[in-house]
Amino acid sequence: MVRRRPPLPPFPPGALLVGGAVRDWLRSVAPGDFDWVVPDPAGAAGTLAGSVGGSAFALDLERSYWRVHAPGGVQHDFVPLPGHLVDDLLRRDFTVNALALTPERRVIDPSGGQADLRSRRLRMVSEANLRADPLRAWRAVRFEVTLGFRLERGTEAAVQRVAADLGAGTLPLPAAERVRDELEALLGHPDAARGILRLEDLGLLALTLPELREGLGMVQGGFHHLDVFHHGVEALHQLLTRFPDADLPLRWATLLHDVGKPRTRGTNPRSGRTTFYGHDRAGAELAREMLTRLRLPSATVDRAGALVRAHMAQLPANEREARRFVHRRRPLLPELLRLMLADREASRGPDSHPAIRHAYARAFERVLAALEEQPRAPRPLLTGEAVMGLLHLSPGPAVGEALRAVAEAQALGEVQTPEEARAFLQARRAEDSSPR
Repeated sequence: MVRRRPPLPPFPPGALLVGGAVRDWLRSVAPGDFDWVVPDPAGAAGTLAGSVGGSAFALDLERSYWRVHAPGGVQHDFVPLPGHLVDDLLRRDFTVNALALTPERRVIDPSGGQADLRSRRLRMVSEANLRADPLRAWRAVRFEVTLGFRLERGTEAAVQRVAADLGAGTLPLPAAERVRDELEALLGHPDAARGILRLEDLGLLALTLPELREGLGMVQGGFHHLDVFHHGVEALHQLLTRFPDADLPLRWATLLHDVGKPRTRGTNPRSGRTTFYGHDRAGAELAREMLTRLRLPSATVDRAGALVRAHMAQLPANEREARRFVHRRRPLLPELLRLMLADREASRGPDSHPAIRHAYARAFERVLAALEEQPRAPRPLLTGEAVMGLLHLSPGPAVGEALRAVAEAQALGEVQTPEEARAFLQARRAEDSSPR
């Protein structure tokens, strides 16, 4: 069945549609962003904004670059008509993007992009274009995954040469923010795990997340059938298979959850088995450093780091422990459970037998039941002032410690009223002060 091409917005006077919007329209995919070349960018932007109810603003007044944010998250960019359209198209990254469309729906295609679209082939316009903006090397991987295309052999070799020259310092590295945007667009796709492997194949991962590569070839044994690096990639795949709505902090945390293992590797002197003691703490710090280097928002860095730090949490063996698990880790739930499940499902080593997997599943069920029973933290039974008056304390850490003890007892169902909370604290004080 032939798919119908989606409708396009009215063309501004004298305008041509260029780039990815033409590519998507030819693939019968509704474009999310539109790039227009027009005689009067300011006028065209204002007219469009008025007709669709969007907002127009200048991106660069000197060069007359304008943008319109339209309803539904659609974006329109307007730039002046180039002196030579074909020359402008031939300066673009890939042939499938080096396209223009006239109001009469005639395609201007100087580099054979339509044939590459039909063959699902990603081919560079020229290697010089890739080298002019090396970020296009990362974009090649993103397009491969998000469009479902395959890099043409010559283009793949050119991307590898660009990566090698970036590593050698003979080409300047793109700004971290631009690399971040490409990575997050890649990570947002259901097939993101394959994209990470392609970054490694092409030499780009070493320029982006070198710490992640430290796990290449590092055999783990036990529960694991993959080396440390491929286990992280497989965990990301398992996460996206089961939870396609996973947010970006969780995706980052899942990919990086074992990044601390190479730097904490040791050997148990009794058993001779490989150990990774403290890799959760080391990994959380590394993840924070890596994501900060990529200029991710601090909220994303903090969230991902906290999830990595908590991924080795002991799962509960009974309902009481499940309530304690929920109480202590509530801010990370349910994302922490999703990470832990992805970690487990990416582990198919000799120690991962059915009985272990069943026990793990039961523990998850206990936590989920406890979370459903108490989806929000209960309202505190005592204030700090009440605790200070009861225990004759001055403001300080001891007050916070007492409040946390009451909150946990409340979550476990051991106290339910202010009176019971006060009795709990008095009994706790008496126990602490009794001779041992």
